[in-house]
Amino acid sequence: MNSITIPGSSRFAPAGWSNLPNSNTFGELSNFLRNAIADEDSRIFSESMQNLALQSEGVVASLRLSRHRDRAAPVLMDLLTVLRDHRHMVVNLGLAWRGLYEYAGYLQALNNFRVLIGQWLLHIDPWDEEVRVTPEEFALVTWRTLGEGLLLIDMYEQWLEREAEAGTDLAELREPQLERVLQWWQRLRR
Repeated sequence: MNSITIPGSSRFAPAGWSNLPNSNTFGELSNFLRNAIADEDSRIFSESMQNLALQSEGVVASLRLSRHRDRAAPVLMDLLTVLRDHRHMVVNLGLAWRGLYEYAGYLQALNNFRVLIGQWLLHIDPWDEEVRVTPEEFALVTWRTLGEGLLLIDMYEQWLEREAEAGTDLAELREPQLERVLQWWQRLRR
């Protein structure tokens, strides 16, 4: 399978600045996601991103062979299924993930990616036999989306490190607050 390289306009963080990989292909990114994560939530998230990266690499390879709608549409539909499953997993992440600023950005990137794929599928004119998206355009959108996911993982891992150093846990703080809010709400309803 052909590997896709990061477009020349993409920039990764300098080495040593963060935990992000210095990868140039979806395969290298997939290996990073498989090996670099320690936390269970991060592992599940990264496995789901790995599936998305591998499916995307298959789409790019297929688009390079042929952009004919009979060949491109099924692989794009398969990617939509993987993307939908990944998005479902992201939406069901815990409070620690959802509390991060990058969470909303990643969710928006996933939604944009899904909409773009739908538009590419719907905008196949009857007289035009090819989908409009090129492999390079598809790879660019994919790298942008996966980059948002990597940023979210990186920020979550940094948050875990800060929490471990401080000796506190977000979940411990949330439960009493939730109980107080529920008690307050019950008092208002009386």
